[in-house]
Amino acid sequence: MKIGLRTIKTAIAAPIALMLANMLGLESATAAAIITVLSVTNTKRSTAKTAWNRVVSLTLATAIAALFFSLFGFNAFAFGLYLLLFIPLSVQMNIGEGISVSSVLITHYLASASLAPSLILNEYLLMIIGVGCALVANLYMPNTEKQIKEDQLVVEVMMKKLLAKMSDSLNQISSEEMLIDECQSLAQFIKQAQKRALQFEENRLWSPNSYYFEYFAMRRLQVKNMSDMLQVLIQLNATESEAQELHELFNFTAETLAEGNDGQEILRKIEETYQRYRVKELPENREAFENRAMLFHLFQLFQDFIEIKAGFYRDIKR
Repeated sequence: MKIGLRTIKTAIAAPIALMLANMLGLESATAAAIITVLSVTNTKRSTAKTAWNRVVSLTLATAIAALFFSLFGFNAFAFGLYLLLFIPLSVQMNIGEGISVSSVLITHYLASASLAPSLILNEYLLMIIGVGCALVANLYMPNTEKQIKEDQLVVEVMMKKLLAKMSDSLNQISSEEMLIDECQSLAQFIKQAQKRALQFEENRLWSPNSYYFEYFAMRRLQVKNMSDMLQVLIQLNATESEAQELHELFNFTAETLAEGNDGQEILRKIEETYQRYRVKELPENREAFENRAMLFHLFQLFQDFIEIKAGFYRDIKR
């Protein structure tokens, strides 16, 4: 049985919350521990957001409960009216995660048949201790930036290999099916790497930076584009001379693909190749025309592939 870091943090933070609540002599002290259990999340930012939303939620809940308990008394009917208004308002205000916790605390007012300031303070202290212990527990998070940088290198190596194989596979119909499987595997790896990048960035409270997440999003778009190119390659039956320029572009990109490459040089090569295609003689028969059209479509997809990276590079330099 594997015990994760989040479980360990929760097991430490919840008892501390209970002890603090008992030390302060708070009523229903166990609620502080439960709030801690529910508030320890996977990242610093999400825990901080949860903590804030729950304090806001308790404020809203207390105000609505005070209204209906004052009008109708401390009974089930008033509690039902409270829920009828509190739940949709919470959802509208994007603090729905506080519905259950706040409502449990509101039942303390109901059980005591009181809205005395001391009892309201008691509920706020329970909430503050609970979410505070969760926040402190999540101050430590392992630094995963090294892993993310390694993921970047793996993605770039895999993309280079795939581009080189695509270049070699021009007019080799039997090889494309295998490349499609490799492309799908690469897409899955990038998806997982992007999740790790998001978690890393969610743990940077004071210096938010979505670079890694956006980087892997860019690579995912490129790999989707590569998958589209492979679908065209399966049908392509161009002559070696017709495919030569695209073959050279693939090889050049495979050699120069890197995180810091702005894509401008390859875009210039693409424009030069495009101009040469425009002045070539028209195909003489239908089959040659269809192959020329597929070749041109493949060329356009490849241009899109490069422009995705060029656009990403422009955005991060702004």
